[in-house]
Amino acid sequence: MRNKKLIPFEVIEKAVVGKPEAVNAVLRHYTTHIKYLSMYKGYINDDIQDRLKAKLVEAILKFRFDR
Repeated sequence: MRNKKLIPFEVIEKAVVGKPEAVNAVLRHYTTHIKYLSMYKGYINDDIQDRLKAKLVEAILKFRFDR
């Protein structure tokens, strides 16, 4: 039985090498959490949300499996 809350390893591999559809899949997976973290006084702050998405994409592209 597969855990539906995890991103498949194949998607992570593709995202790390920069495949746009895989990066978008990772972003979609974390959308709810990013929105939660970008809440300010009961509203979603678009600037914070954009920064969090940019940081996530940056971290994806810097990730290395050989460490």
